[in-house]
Amino acid sequence: MLTRSVIAAAAAWLLSGCGTEAPVAGPAGAGPESVAVVTAAVVEKPLAVQVEALGTARANEAIEITAKTANTVISVRFEEGQLVRRGDLLIELDGAQARADLAAAQAALAESKSAYARSRDLFAQAALSQAQLEQIEATLLANEARVAASRARLSDTLIRAPFGGRMGLRRVCVGALVNPGAVITTLDDTSTMKVDFDVPEVFLAVLKAGLAVVAQSAAYAGENFSGEVESVDSRVDPVTRTIKVRARLPNPEGRLLPGMFLTVRVSREPLPGLVVPEQALVPERGKVYVFVLAGGRIARREVTIGRRVPGEVEITQGVAAGERVVIEGTQKVRDGSAAHEAP
Repeated sequence: MLTRSVIAAAAAWLLSGCGTEAPVAGPAGAGPESVAVVTAAVVEKPLAVQVEALGTARANEAIEITAKTANTVISVRFEEGQLVRRGDLLIELDGAQARADLAAAQAALAESKSAYARSRDLFAQAALSQAQLEQIEATLLANEARVAASRARLSDTLIRAPFGGRMGLRRVCVGALVNPGAVITTLDDTSTMKVDFDVPEVFLAVLKAGLAVVAQSAAYAGENFSGEVESVDSRVDPVTRTIKVRARLPNPEGRLLPGMFLTVRVSREPLPGLVVPEQALVPERGKVYVFVLAGGRIARREVTIGRRVPGEVEITQGVAAGERVVIEGTQKVRDGSAAHEAP
């Protein structure tokens, strides 16, 4: 009888439903499957534009000094590392033959001028035909051209600086025979340095000439070299999706040298943009998404990102100011699922 009583009591207890747990519901308006998430608002705020890139310093002007013709060096008129001005004589080559050719050409020209003057008088007296006068005049013009060519060859024996700058190492000695194209020395104008560097195309809209540039070199730890953007290339590299930017850095003391490796930062005044916390971004298969919570439901949106600052990122397309994006719980939600703000 006791066993039957226990069984009957257990059955009555089960039928009463006292052992059934009610489903846990979320906040008012949230269904039983609603997921608790933490969100943050999309806000509009000014963002400073700052791009960091790597570049190599180059001289404002840089050439290799060479000879135009094969000749012998008879005088070196510069010192290695010397600052020279435009037009300064650097190398003197043997000009004896060139001077002799010039003298002969000038003598022939003088004779041609005299002959032409006599011919004009004879032509005026009808003692000389038009054809004969034209032939004498052609000889005069040819001799004038020979004089000009001889002067040019003599000028080529004097190698001068095409612009002001600092001389490099000397690679020839007095008495050496130099051939056309052989490097005698180098000349660099380092009063201003050029720096070319690549910037992601996402910054193309804010890049322009005149933007402030700060460069740093490992040779001068902690020291800044200020300049500005000179120009922006007209093409974007289709492989790297970057655009080349050229900056100029004043270098009056000559501390920066061609070939130095520089870290470059480009800055611009703050511009407004829509910003979300960085943890709201969900990258997937080369695209970037955010989860937007609205009306108790999740919407997955593809977005385009722009400028970045520590902990935040600009969204240029995909969300509007005031919307709320999920920053904690993105692994638990999907497009169209129910969600609510965590308490």
